[in-house]
Amino acid sequence: MTTITFVGAGSAEFTRQLLRDLLSYPDLPEPTFVLHDIDAERLELARGIAEIAVRHHGRPAHIRATLSRAEALAGADFVINTVAIGGHAATLTDFDLPESFGLRQTIGDTLGVGGIFRGLRTFGFLEGLAQDMLAICPNAWLLNYTNPMSMIATFLPRRFPQLKFLGLCHSVYWTVHDLCELIEVPLDEVAFASAGVNHQAWLLSWTRAGQNLYPLLDARIEADPQLRRRVRVDMYRRLGVYPTETSEHSSEYVPWYLPHPEEIERLRIPLRDYVQISAHNAEEMTRLAPSVARGEYVEPEDEAAEYAPQVIRSMTAGAPITIQANVLNTGLIPNLPDGVGVEVPCRIGPSGAAPITVAPLPAQCAALNRAFLNVVDLTVRAFMERDPAHIVHAMMADPNASATLTVGQIDELAAAMRKAHAALLPPELAL
Repeated sequence: MTTITFVGAGSAEFTRQLLRDLLSYPDLPEPTFVLHDIDAERLELARGIAEIAVRHHGRPAHIRATLSRAEALAGADFVINTVAIGGHAATLTDFDLPESFGLRQTIGDTLGVGGIFRGLRTFGFLEGLAQDMLAICPNAWLLNYTNPMSMIATFLPRRFPQLKFLGLCHSVYWTVHDLCELIEVPLDEVAFASAGVNHQAWLLSWTRAGQNLYPLLDARIEADPQLRRRVRVDMYRRLGVYPTETSEHSSEYVPWYLPHPEEIERLRIPLRDYVQISAHNAEEMTRLAPSVARGEYVEPEDEAAEYAPQVIRSMTAGAPITIQANVLNTGLIPNLPDGVGVEVPCRIGPSGAAPITVAPLPAQCAALNRAFLNVVDLTVRAFMERDPAHIVHAMMADPNASATLTVGQIDELAAAMRKAHAALLPPELAL
C-alpha cells in the first residue's frame, strides 16, 4: 500500500487532476489518499472529489481527510505540496502595490517583487512542513508544486539537506508538446534535452530520428508574423535557444520588455495576467461544489501530464522514467553557481531520484540564469538570516524591477510590501 498525502488539498482542481492520473495507473500499489487543508469547507470538497474519483475509476483505494497536518503526515510515503500562502488576497497585493509605483508584472509568482514576497511568506510554512516530515515520516518524498519553485528548491535543501525533495513543474513538457504541434511532428517521436532554472530553462536539443527540428521551427516562425509577436519567440530569435516557459512568464525575468510600452504592444504582453488566473482558481469551490454534491464525476478538461503521479508510479511500481526536476545545483549545471535550485533531467526509479549532470549551458543562457539566481539567492538569504536589507538587495538585482524603478523607489516599495504582508512574514522581516 502506498500513502500519498495532499497538503493544500483544497486546491480542488489540481487535486482532481492528480487523482485522475494516479487512479489511471493499473500497476500502482493500492493507494491511500490523505487529504489535508486548514480550510474545513475546502477540505470537505476535496474529500468528495476523491470519493467520486475512486468510484469512477473502480480502483481499490482508501481516503482520509484531516485538518491536522501531523495526522496527515503519519505513514506518508509521498507528500504533494500545492499550498499558496495568503491566497488570492496576497496575490492582489503582489500586483497592486508594485503597480502603484509604476512596476508592471504579468505572473508575479516566480521572480520580481511578487515572486520575492511569495517566497518570503511561503518559506515559514515550508520550514514547519519539513520539520514535521522529518519527525513523522522521515523517508517520505516531498513533491513540491508551489511557486516560486527555484527559491523553494534553494531554501529547502539548504535548510533541510536530509529531506527527500523534488520540485516539479510541467513547463518543459508543454513547451515541447506545443512546439511539436506547431511544426506538425508527433510528440512521441521526438527526443529533447533541457536545463536551466525553473521557468527559465532552455530547449538545448530537439530532434526526430536524429534530425534537428529547430530549422522547421525557424521556417514556421518566418512564415507567420503573429508568431514573431511573442516574447519567447523574440527571445529565441535573439538567443538561438528556445526558452521553456510562456511569454507571460518570460517577459518578467529580463529587463527588455515590461518597462517599455511599445514592447508590450509589439509582443502582446498581457499585464496582470495571473490576477485573472488566481481569481479563477479561487472560484474552484463554487464551480465544483454542485456536481460533487450530486455525486457526479466530471473529468478534468485539460490533459494534466503532471510529474508527481509519474514519480510515484516509477518509485513504487518500478517503471524507470526521466523527467525534468528542480533540485539543488551540485555541479549539475557547471556554469551556474552551486547551492541554488536548478532544473535538470532526473532519472526516477525504485531507488529514488538521480539528477543528471549536463554540459555547460550556452553562455548567453547561463548569463540570464545567473541574473535570475541572484534574486533567488538573496531572497532565501533574507529569510534564513532574517535580514530585511537582503529584500531590498533582491529587488535591486531583479531584472524587471531594476530596469523600471530608481533605487529610492525600490526602498519605498520594499517597505510598503513588508508592511502589507506583515502578518505572513517573520517578525524580523515585517514592518
